[in-house]
Amino acid sequence: MQSVIGILVALLLASGMALAGGSGGSKLGDASLFALCGLLAFAIQWLAFIPAFAMQTERFYDLTGSLTYILLALMALLLATPEDVPRVTIGILVMVWACRLGSFLFLRIRQAGEDRRFRHIKPHFLRFLMTWTLQGLWVFITFAAGLAAILSGTPAGIDAFTVVGLCAWLLGFAIEVVADGQKSRFRADPANREKFISHGLWRYSRHPNYFGEILLWTGIAIMAFPMLSGWQYLTLVSPLFVYLLLTRVSGVSMLEASGSKRWGDDPAYREYCERTPVLFLNPLL
Repeated sequence: MQSVIGILVALLLASGMALAGGSGGSKLGDASLFALCGLLAFAIQWLAFIPAFAMQTERFYDLTGSLTYILLALMALLLATPEDVPRVTIGILVMVWACRLGSFLFLRIRQAGEDRRFRHIKPHFLRFLMTWTLQGLWVFITFAAGLAAILSGTPAGIDAFTVVGLCAWLLGFAIEVVADGQKSRFRADPANREKFISHGLWRYSRHPNYFGEILLWTGIAIMAFPMLSGWQYLTLVSPLFVYLLLTRVSGVSMLEASGSKRWGDDPAYREYCERTPVLFLNPLL
């Protein structure tokens, strides 16, 4: 029952976003391109779920999510055919981020062999289906402001929003890439098997990679802002959605609980947690 409710809530939220983001945007016949992008986001997840459940694997879960971002960006750019720099830039930035993160996560799961998050989920049809449905919601709402901007009919030019948004995206992307690289190298060293990382960017934040992701999506929203109008402004909830999902549902909350379980009795870990912010980087440390 919880899984069914979760699926229905995800579809209702996506429907509301489709109505808001598609207001005044480009159309394919009588259909809103924005809404069609949302439908495609869910359709891809449900198609991928079929072999994933049959083979009882989650190995291509993250890769499917990243490919969905790329396909939505291509669909929006090709069908709306924007000619201005800000719209095209948003599409390219999202595709660059998705290619990098998707390949990184896919290689990581290949090396690990299993994503422990799915161990007790994938044997259950509805629970596993819900996770794929939630990924469709994650992709659609996260990309909502960017998609609405690309598909908007509002004239756009390079302005302060473009510059500030691009700088925020570049900084967030760099932080995420560096933090992921530092943690991967740390984990690859057998001597660190039972240790926690506290150097590099991880000295200034316990989850710098997630901070980088939130920052880059904030940059996309800033770039998108001048191209939105009316109900489309509701799509600016995108970075807030990313923040809430990463800090309250998955990501930070799950890793914090896991860290407390593994190293909660370690004085060094407790001291690290006391002096280091959970999310936002503090370069003064």
